[in-house]
Amino acid sequence: MEIPEQSPRFATTRWTMVLAARGADDPSGRKAMEALCRAYWYPLYAYVRRSGYSSEDARDLTQAFFERLLEKNFLRLVTPEKGHFRSFLMMAMKRFLVGEWRKGRAAKRGGGAVPLVIQGGEAEERYAAEPLDTESPEILFDRRWALTLLERALGRLRLAYESTGRVEVYEKLKEFLTGDSGEATLAERAREAGMSESAARVAVHRMRKRFRAAFREELAETVTEERFEQELEHLLKILSE
Repeated sequence: MEIPEQSPRFATTRWTMVLAARGADDPSGRKAMEALCRAYWYPLYAYVRRSGYSSEDARDLTQAFFERLLEKNFLRLVTPEKGHFRSFLMMAMKRFLVGEWRKGRAAKRGGGAVPLVIQGGEAEERYAAEPLDTESPEILFDRRWALTLLERALGRLRLAYESTGRVEVYEKLKEFLTGDSGEATLAERAREAGMSESAARVAVHRMRKRFRAAFREELAETVTEERFEQELEHLLKILSE
């Protein structure tokens, strides 16, 4: 999958979602923590499931992990110098699993420390679609992390089209974001969107460019400028395998 283009401009907003979440006692920090939880709970859930835990235990453990993350303020250990928030989360979860939860203690449900409730049905439905035991927990985590970034980038892109009243164009042409679906299909979608085929071709080119930018912006939220290209290369490799 091709995402690269130019490197993004790292403004002060880059990486700050992670750093802001360290101050979870204040409203802005709690909001950042909530955003992190909602964005990245599933890659961790998939990691725990692939590590051999039942769906119920994986749900409880993932919920409890985020509660512990907030309770102990482990995010204070995250610094830009460490570069990858993805790596920090996976290592933190590994340590969590070999700690007290491995002693057989039941996870405390509904503690409310983190505004995140993992729905068992949704979590297991997503996990059921994963390749059957062909990937290690670590590879599955990285793949789901990369796919989460793609999903969030698509969400950004859709909102951008909504804001300009062109969401129908997005819906009709989004299937061409990751590859050419064929000339006939493009012509058909162009007619459905009330566009000429040449106009649709230009629109797809622009949409792909905006999608690449949105993906890079999402990635920039969790990795420093110095590690950005390295992280991008790693995630693209994972997606292409």
